[in-house]
Amino acid sequence: MPRRIIKNIMPEVIINGPEGRIEGRYRHNNNAAAPIALFLHPHPQHGGTMNNKVIYTLYYMFVRRGFSCLRFNFRGVGRSQGTFSRGEGELSDAAAALDWLQEYNENAGQCWIAGFSFGAWIGMQLLMRRPEIAGFISIAPPANMYDFSFLAPCPSSGIMVTGSKDDIVPPDSVEKLVEKLRQQRGIRIDHTTIPGANHFFTNKMEQLEKEVASYVDERLLSGKDN
Repeated sequence: MPRRIIKNIMPEVIINGPEGRIEGRYRHNNNAAAPIALFLHPHPQHGGTMNNKVIYTLYYMFVRRGFSCLRFNFRGVGRSQGTFSRGEGELSDAAAALDWLQEYNENAGQCWIAGFSFGAWIGMQLLMRRPEIAGFISIAPPANMYDFSFLAPCPSSGIMVTGSKDDIVPPDSVEKLVEKLRQQRGIRIDHTTIPGANHFFTNKMEQLEKEVASYVDERLLSGKDN
């Protein structure tokens, strides 16, 4: 059992990962039953870090809603050890980070995961392996680049958000994924397209935050996992 010495601030944390040190930032909520949320950044080989604006914005949005939140750098990024592993190793990193987050929050009421682009792909894979994840936020999931057929069935409800002018992940590729997932029973997949937004939501960050916050607030108010 880890010692509960983390205060309600945002300290740097070091997690023991499968390839060594994982660098993270953690914000703790002192309510023992506070929900937890994990944040996964974009592609490490294209400048993605835990300080990405989308991840940073979502992180604080969840903090303001009473979550204990962890964002971290995948292997080979920042002070995290190891080298890029085409998604396989990054999924292991995410699992180790979630383990750490759960160890410090044994009585968490809910567990959520949020990812952007490459991080959204990793997040959905983690979702399949961790039944305790109650909800997901998937920003610009790269459905045109990676295979999402492992979501059969998708175990939890969530929201996917895209930009209408995304030239990296075409909106129609995400629409097709959403349509497929919506055929499943027992879950709800929300989908929002932000007009004029590019892949990085340049000058659209406020609207992105508003859309996701509205969804999270609705889920928290309903008190349901699906």
